[in-house]
Amino acid sequence: MTAPVFVVDQLERVGPEFVLEGAEGRHAVSVKRLRPGEDVVLTDGYGRWAEGVVKAAEGKDRLVVTVASVHEEPAVAPRITVVQALPKGDRGEVAVETMTEVGVDAIVPWQASRCITQWKGERGLKALGKWRATAREAGKQSRRVRFPEVADAATTKQVGALLATADFAAVLHESGEERLATAELPTDGEIVLVVGPEGGVSPEELALFAGAGAKPYVLGPTVLRTSTAGTAAAALLLGRTGRWS
Repeated sequence: MTAPVFVVDQLERVGPEFVLEGAEGRHAVSVKRLRPGEDVVLTDGYGRWAEGVVKAAEGKDRLVVTVASVHEEPAVAPRITVVQALPKGDRGEVAVETMTEVGVDAIVPWQASRCITQWKGERGLKALGKWRATAREAGKQSRRVRFPEVADAATTKQVGALLATADFAAVLHESGEERLATAELPTDGEIVLVVGPEGGVSPEELALFAGAGAKPYVLGPTVLRTSTAGTAAAALLLGRTGRWS
């Protein structure tokens, strides 16, 4: 099993010996119950990470780590961004969790016209915070050192602008005449994939996205929930682009 991952702010300041405290230290000592001699990974979540070995566990929330070396993980290509329409209930967090686990690079919450869920005011900020916290925890769990960026909620117009800059843009929609499994994909640049809400992508949204260069594609013969479609499509793209090779 690979070493557990813990998040450290300003990793460049980590010296030969580092004390992991606070929530991360408490999780390491009281939940993971790490002991001297065990390996750990410290990361800032932006690709910079350090290998370490536990020197001592002190109290309930202090882990003393001997740092062996610091590394920089380069960004991978092509970059995969999923525009995720806001699902009902906690399905948004499920989508973020599983997309993070498979390796998505960025997630854009989208307030589609047919979304039942509405992110407004304080409630919207709280929901966005949950998505970001979920990405962070899922990044640690899946042993990533470069966590996905969770952007601010986007309007349909903003999504269209993002699609227009992509090297490959696609909308998962039943009107697609081509399967994503056969689409011609770039080996570099950015892939942007749009996942609609439970009520589907509206004709007006499809038209705007088509004008931005995003064709509709289907995944397969079955209909997936909005909370699972992005993960399934991302896994397909990661395999086809060689990132899982």
